[in-house]
Amino acid sequence: MGRIFMITLEGRIYSCKHCFTHLALLDDIISKSFHCGHGKAYLFDKVVNITEGEKEERMMMTGLHTVVDIFCVGCGSIVGWKYV
Repeated sequence: MGRIFMITLEGRIYSCKHCFTHLALLDDIISKSFHCGHGKAYLFDKVVNITEGEKEERMMMTGLHTVVDIFCVGCGSIVGWKYV
């Protein structure tokens, strides 16, 4: 893997709770009505500074979906999932 260039966002942001790497703008929220095993989850239009895991079929509240977990590039913590 090559060198990682992190994007710095301006304005009100969401960041990784472990290393504070910028992930998304407040204005990029589409919905706050999602839930996961750890509580609330938000749906964003755009996120930055993430890497993706492997595709997998996962049973969600709305049925079976193909998703990938997403990880913070700053510290490697899982920060959510992405529908593919």
